[in-house]
Amino acid sequence: MYNSDFPTRAELPSSKQLLRSTILAAVSAVVLLVAVVLPAEYGIDPTGIGRVLRMTDMGEIKQQLAAEAAADAAAAPAAPVQADGMAAAGMATANAAQPSTPATAPGPVAVAAAPEIEWRDEMPVTLTPGEGTEIKLKMVEGAKVQYSWVVEGGEVNFDTHGDAPGRSISYEKGRTVSSDSGVLEAAFTGNHGWYWRNRGQANVKVILRTRGDYTDIKKMM
Repeated sequence: MYNSDFPTRAELPSSKQLLRSTILAAVSAVVLLVAVVLPAEYGIDPTGIGRVLRMTDMGEIKQQLAAEAAADAAAAPAAPVQADGMAAAGMATANAAQPSTPATAPGPVAVAAAPEIEWRDEMPVTLTPGEGTEIKLKMVEGAKVQYSWVVEGGEVNFDTHGDAPGRSISYEKGRTVSSDSGVLEAAFTGNHGWYWRNRGQANVKVILRTRGDYTDIKKMM
């Protein structure tokens, strides 16, 4: 029979060592959750590490795909109800008995030409396949900026968002988009702008035009 040697009391870990190991394991789990799981799965990046490691894009796309699938399921049309044959025949007879009213051709409608917008800044950016870039504006809370951007040569994925120390917000996201325009209102004082990524097979050129209440505009990466 094999006799195993039992460890002595001195060889067993102390309560302090067990407590320290438990705390280190808990801290490691929290760090992995915040730095890896949240950016990669949900697009939430409170530390900014996920954006550096390119994991936040993956999480944002996952959330976008999930939202699109839910919207498609909610918008699925119901099966059409078959009309009764006799009722359909009766409606056809009634419609045939009514005299038709001749259609009146619409007259010409004058369309006023849209005034040319005078933009404050215009920033063109060329993106190679798989490349991403970000342009931010410094804005105070409540400030508004009118913007318009267009993609030459293809389409991009984008995220309109803002950030400040301890705060972040995503205003709008899109996939395979060739242009966008509107008014961006800052939810808080900080940096607000756009992130684009070229998921196509050829180079594209993004041209951003802006005007409004901001103090600085710069390309972040």
